[in-house]
Amino acid sequence: MSDVLHVKGRVLVGPDEVRDELWVVGGRISYERPRAVSGAHEVTTVTGWALPGLVDAHCHVGLDAHGPVDDATSEKQALTDREAGTLLIRDAGSPSDTRWIDAREDLPKVIRAGRHIARTRRYIRNYAHEIEPADLVEYVGREARRGDGWVKLVGDWIDREVGDLTACWPRAEVEAAIAEAHRLGARVTAHCFAEDSLRDLVEAGIDCVEHATGLTEDTIPLFAERGVAIVPTLVNIATFPKLASGGEAKFPRWSAHLRRLHERRYDTVRSAYDAGVPVYVGTDAGGSLPHGLVAAEVAELVKAGIPASAALSATAWGARAWLGRPGLEEGAPADLVVYGSDPRADVSVLAAPRRVVLAGRIRG
Repeated sequence: MSDVLHVKGRVLVGPDEVRDELWVVGGRISYERPRAVSGAHEVTTVTGWALPGLVDAHCHVGLDAHGPVDDATSEKQALTDREAGTLLIRDAGSPSDTRWIDAREDLPKVIRAGRHIARTRRYIRNYAHEIEPADLVEYVGREARRGDGWVKLVGDWIDREVGDLTACWPRAEVEAAIAEAHRLGARVTAHCFAEDSLRDLVEAGIDCVEHATGLTEDTIPLFAERGVAIVPTLVNIATFPKLASGGEAKFPRWSAHLRRLHERRYDTVRSAYDAGVPVYVGTDAGGSLPHGLVAAEVAELVKAGIPASAALSATAWGARAWLGRPGLEEGAPADLVVYGSDPRADVSVLAAPRRVVLAGRIRG
């Protein structure tokens, strides 16, 4: 491998900050020509439009439609994300131990939320700790200690007795659990499809909501006021009609509800963005969806009416700042993706990375 990497063209340090080049020495970014280039070291030059390594803020490494997977499958999942330009993953719940990934410089960096915490028989089998409200604080504390600064709740799911989506947790237990996570230095997010659980979760102090298809004109201002982020996972919400058809005979209310949520999905996301709710890119890969869909999710945000520069920030500059990870800053780890044209002008170029650089080395 080369000792020095030279990236030339247009380096998108921020949405409005563009530089002509950067250098990578010892796996770190520098905007000054290193003295080593004088002739003693080999230099590899890459030309194009450079972005910070993309972020998938809702991804599941170590999980498939049936539950935990082996390390070889987890590796393939992570490599697929890397090839798509995703170099930072917020793993929004997995029953597998993927800490071994941290020792691999060739795999994306992972921020873990531990294992999902769900109500008994109110989530996908083999995914979550399934508990009752009296145990919620204990399990949130456990996952806060095991994770990387995040905990994942299942905020709503189908209640078979009701035949529709309902909230999973009483308000008092949610408040106590979120307070415990915050005491331990962790943020809390929750899976929420429907409307009912959102106000309680936000007023209880939650930091983020996944999917958030149940946002309405009543709850969007609350999210904006409290600064609660959403990760819409629109590539996952696209599956709602199929899910609704499969469950219609047994749960007609649930099926009709999913269809309504799907029909208004773009309006929901655009209204949240317009109100000032932070929006980030996540694909929900690793359950029933394949990995490597980050470009498709950015395109979905743009289709929903979010400006291209904001959709890019939701997977690049803004997403990294939200997760507390550096971008293309002086001295930062050299995790970046190079494209053949300006992604700010056309986000579809994200689907075809020219070069992927991770830990200072060209990986693809």
